[in-house]
Parts: sequence; C-alpha cells; structure tokens
Amino acid sequence: MEALRAATVAPAEAFGLADRGAVTPGCRADLLLVDGDPATDIETTNRIRHVWVGGIQLR
Repeated sequence: MEALRAATVAPAEAFGLADRGAVTPGCRADLLLVDGDPATDIETTNRIRHVWVGGIQLR
C-alpha cells in the first residue's frame, strides 16, 4: 500500500493538487485499471487493462 500511496496520494498532497490522488467525487478522472490487486501483488501494476486521463479513456 505504501508504493501505491507514493504514486497517487502523496504526490498530489505534496504539490497541493486537491483534485487528484484519490477516487472521490469531484476529483480529476485520471485512472489506471490493472488486472489484479496491487495491494497484495505490486507486479499487477505491469498488467494495465485500461487508462483514463481527464475522464477520457485512452486505452
């Protein structure tokens, strides 16, 4: 979980980006969907299924 926080919430907080870093209503819709549970196996972050940036699906 620390690796996931280091890639999401922590940078958003460090740069004062209140609309990023969490899946919460009102936040910017940047999302990476992976095949598996990165909380239990960080290697699942290599299995990217879908990518959204600003609410637009890119992949």
